[in-house]
Amino acid sequence: MSGTSLKFEKPINDAITRIHFAPQSDNLLISSWDSNLRLYDVQSSRMRLEAPTEAALLDCCFQSESIAFTAASDGSIARFDLHSGNSEALWHHDDLANCVEYSDQTCQTITAGWDNKIMSWDARLAKPLGCLELHGASAESMTLCGLELVVATGASINMYDFRNLSTLVYSKELWANNQISCVQSLPDCRGFAVGSIDGRVALEFPTRSGPYEKGYMFRCHPKFNNGRHHLVAVCDIAFNPLSSGTFATGDYEGYAITWDARSRKRIFESPRYPSSVASLSFNQHGQLLAVASSYMYQEGKEIQEPPQIFIHNMHDIGSQGGKVQWK
Repeated sequence: MSGTSLKFEKPINDAITRIHFAPQSDNLLISSWDSNLRLYDVQSSRMRLEAPTEAALLDCCFQSESIAFTAASDGSIARFDLHSGNSEALWHHDDLANCVEYSDQTCQTITAGWDNKIMSWDARLAKPLGCLELHGASAESMTLCGLELVVATGASINMYDFRNLSTLVYSKELWANNQISCVQSLPDCRGFAVGSIDGRVALEFPTRSGPYEKGYMFRCHPKFNNGRHHLVAVCDIAFNPLSSGTFATGDYEGYAITWDARSRKRIFESPRYPSSVASLSFNQHGQLLAVASSYMYQEGKEIQEPPQIFIHNMHDIGSQGGKVQWK
């Protein structure tokens, strides 16, 4: 599972923050701290777009094959035409904007920032449709599926009906004194997975019945010989869109692991990447997994390796059958 490294004529000069496969193609959207939004055609191995911006881009998402949104360090939320490269700053947070999601069902854009606000927007309007003020902490991560928005703040998970952000559907503190690093919804919207800074992953199924109704928790890495856990932050989680039972985790030390949620087993663990696994994305058919290996500013050290993106064909991955420590 070494993967194929994407080739860039102009290298990405700073940390990658997010990668996303397009909804109907193998075009890969890339945001980064070097203030450029990129669109890379994985099938033809060529760059389709490299659009400069005035601020570092901390998140990105697709509205459609031709439209994308970004969240930037200056608080701006911008819309990009991916054919022309033209962009327009539509809205602003009062501080750095770090999360952006788009809903096909309601045509709303949902954003979060360090101003401790969750905002919902309509591109036709200058003012937000809704605003939720978080008390005491900003959103570390958020995920959108159906009409439910899941927000991670500190050690807590909160779920909202984003048609009315004042409607709290579900709330839970997962780990005392242990911060959540990422959250991702299952493709069928029946639950979500949460990653922590100490290497734990929890699957929660709060509002839907079915074979996964009871949630569970596990550690991504086994114990050392001395019985202590190897504590490595989970940086991102991605689900195979055609199989809610298969997902991938990427960690701070540069490992990507694919898991089978049904059998609760590790499918495959990658060789170590040059840097942290900053972001993961499956393509629409679930047969390609993109892995962004990149320095992350949480590391607080000098950049040692340039950012890289690797593409893996899931058909080439066989099960290692590894047991994991379920909690």
